[in-house]
Amino acid sequence: MTVSTNSEASKLLDSIELSLVGRPLGEIARNRDLAVKKGVLSATIELGFPCESAHAAIRQEISDAISARSDLTPGEIRLTTRIARHGVQRNLKPIEGVKNVIAVASGKGGVGKSTVAANLALALSAEGASVGVLDADIYGPSQPQMLGTVGRVPDSRDGKTMMPLRAHGLQLMSMGALIEADQPMVWRGPMVTSALSQLATQTNWENLDYLIVDMPPGTGDIQLTLSQQIPVAGSVIVTTPQNIATLDARKGLAMFRKVAIPVLGVIENMATHICSNCGHEDAIFGAGGADKIVEDFDVPLLGRLPLDGRIREQTDSGRPTVVAEPDSAIAASYRQAAWNVGAALAAERVDHSAKFGNIVVEKAT
Repeated sequence: MTVSTNSEASKLLDSIELSLVGRPLGEIARNRDLAVKKGVLSATIELGFPCESAHAAIRQEISDAISARSDLTPGEIRLTTRIARHGVQRNLKPIEGVKNVIAVASGKGGVGKSTVAANLALALSAEGASVGVLDADIYGPSQPQMLGTVGRVPDSRDGKTMMPLRAHGLQLMSMGALIEADQPMVWRGPMVTSALSQLATQTNWENLDYLIVDMPPGTGDIQLTLSQQIPVAGSVIVTTPQNIATLDARKGLAMFRKVAIPVLGVIENMATHICSNCGHEDAIFGAGGADKIVEDFDVPLLGRLPLDGRIREQTDSGRPTVVAEPDSAIAASYRQAAWNVGAALAAERVDHSAKFGNIVVEKAT
């Protein structure tokens, strides 16, 4: 392919598919400072999702594609990251201090959704993003235990709003930080939904790229409150492979679509178990459930995560796998899922409203 102009070079770069996330650069990145001089193509590529640990591999892949698909020689390929604010439900304003809210949900309990949410948040943070976690399970908050903040109470500087707790580089807010561990939440629906709204909007989140919301299971009051009152940029559905889990996961996915919240994709948790003694891999909960959802709803499969005793032990101890064993194969699977989630959101509609100031109409005198 003969490339002689910046426009042609830009189209070439946009068409390169990153094996990291299976998406072309044109969907998830922007070309900056592009130049073609004496047969050499140089550019700054601004990625829309965090993946710092993969930058060297991405640069090499882009350089190889330029050489293979054009008559140009790859020059300096610089990678930067800019995570944009993405569109949300109509008539909702962004939460102050938060660019993007991502809901992590499941149709039923017991699929490991909270563990996935915690490790996804930690993986996004490790890749260079500023990340918070909102524990939206008012009745059964688990994130303080998983992230090691049990016993810590959030501060308030003005008596009206709360400062998020800090853990492993994350910002965290949870009802579990405001009540005793054994205190039951004997509340009716309106009180629960009001509490969720206050936790989201009356916490002083500080410059977050992503706020990961760990949703309770089901499609009831809290889910409706989220869709009606909280600006959500995208949702992730967590399921296990077994049919009983995927039946409910399908309902959760359909609910988000009904309330106009983009479904970024599906994560299949507890996909396979590898015996620690003999290494045999076994699909304890069956296989193919997430694949059927992906096919029927035309959404991406964002990741397949293993069933391993270490995951349970590490979250129980307050140090989830991504921080406890960052170089392990399990952490790598969470990191891959985080890349896919970030890339899926980067491909969604960007909110440009922040570029425009408020219009004030004054009465003529």
